[in-house]
Formats: sequence, structure tokens, C-alpha cells
Amino acid sequence: MIYELKTYKATEGNIAALKKRFAEKTIPIFSRLGIEVTHCWDNLEDPSTFNYLVRFPSKEAEKSAWDAFAKDEEWKSVKAESEKDSGPLLASQSTLYLSSTHFSPND
Repeated sequence: MIYELKTYKATEGNIAALKKRFAEKTIPIFSRLGIEVTHCWDNLEDPSTFNYLVRFPSKEAEKSAWDAFAKDEEWKSVKAESEKDSGPLLASQSTLYLSSTHFSPND
């Protein structure tokens, strides 16, 4: 399994809108494209940031899913609609790539 721990930082004043879009629109699109969200967290040290964890069965599956997401017409429409009044909701993002150790209790 390949895991990605993602960090999303919202633009000023847009964390609620970013989280709403993610929860209501992005996660269903991810699911349709094979991007499995396993958990989401609020960042207690930075309220304008949230984290989530996704997993893929292989590096190839990960690349294929993200390529499909970048080209997805529904996602393009959702993003445009959610940003039409406020501008971009996402200021920055980062990814930490992870794989389980041989002693991990859950893999």
C-alpha cells in the first residue's frame, strides 16, 4: 500500500468553504476515481489547515488516479463554481508519501 498524508492550507478566510467543498464534492469524486480517503483531521495548531490520508494499492494506481482527477470534468466544474465569488480556496498543499513498516499492526 502507498499512503499519502496531505496538508491543505486555505486562503485567508476560506477554511470553512474549502472543508465544505472537500467533504461534499471532492471526496465523492475521489471515491469514483479510486482515491480512498481513510481519515481527515483538523489541525489544532493551525485552524486554516486540515490534513487527510489517502491510500492506493500501488504507485501505478496512485499515479493513474491523480492523473484522472486532474482531467476530471466534474472536478473542474466543482472547483470553478466554488471559487467564482471568493477566488481560490486553497493557498498551498503538501504531500508526505508513506509506506507501512513490516511491524505495522494494521497492514
